[in-house]
Amino acid sequence: MNKIIVIVGPTGVGKTKLSIELAKKFDGEIINGDSTQVYRDLDIATAKVTKKEKENIRHHLLDIKDITEDYTVYDYQKDGRKAIEDILAINKTPIIVGGTGLYIKALLYDYNFKEGNIKNDYSTFSNEELYKKILEINPDTNIHINNRKKLERFLDYYYNTGEIIENNKTDKLLYECIFIGLTTSREVLYERINKRVDVMVNDGLLEEAKKIYDSNIRTKAITTPIGYKELFPYFEEEKTLEECLEDIKQKSRKYAKRQYTWFNNQMSINWFDVNFEEFNETVNQIYEFIKKSVNY
Repeated sequence: MNKIIVIVGPTGVGKTKLSIELAKKFDGEIINGDSTQVYRDLDIATAKVTKKEKENIRHHLLDIKDITEDYTVYDYQKDGRKAIEDILAINKTPIIVGGTGLYIKALLYDYNFKEGNIKNDYSTFSNEELYKKILEINPDTNIHINNRKKLERFLDYYYNTGEIIENNKTDKLLYECIFIGLTTSREVLYERINKRVDVMVNDGLLEEAKKIYDSNIRTKAITTPIGYKELFPYFEEEKTLEECLEDIKQKSRKYAKRQYTWFNNQMSINWFDVNFEEFNETVNQIYEFIKKSVNY
């Protein structure tokens, strides 16, 4: 099959598991589509696929950068397109999986970036957090807090010292793709997100976050993911652990809502309701849909 399978959806909905199952069925290799999972040593909070979960399926663009290094959507576009070509060259199926919509769209659509004009990923930040950053730079700004596009554009201009990329929105696909989205009810999703944070704690989130905190590294790699910076007030004895964990859960729920909005507005997605009790039923449903779509 010479088409690309793209698996998207909000955090905590089962994208990783689906990608492994489809890779086995379509002789695929997986390309990470999450902006935070490119960094080494950021494993638990980013929900990075484990060695066991990979089931010997080859993965691309995981653990390729140190947390002290910068990595932008421009870099991802370049590296991701090379990964696609490499996978297609050996007659395997590229499967892109992740929740960072900007990265995935820049990879697959006709986005043109100049190296000095790089757009950063702000998807894990709320409007309030972006606005606060701008006020620190320009207290007299007249940008409205609800105008997210202008908030991001301002920050890009400031951080990259180049001209703003204008008219960069495009709907021209460069590859033949099948877009699969996983979804569930808001109530179920939020419950899964809350439980997932508790599981992360049991898996060693506090230890991972404390190691980062003690390193005094505060690069974009550290401040972008949800789950590290939110624990810093606990280590500084400014908040209780319960307060910090609730902050992580709340931000994760809000992020999931923004992911839905982004994907629905930016891409034509074939959405599937996940059966969490019998996940194989969801896998088989999507497998049959893809087979029918490509005459596999």
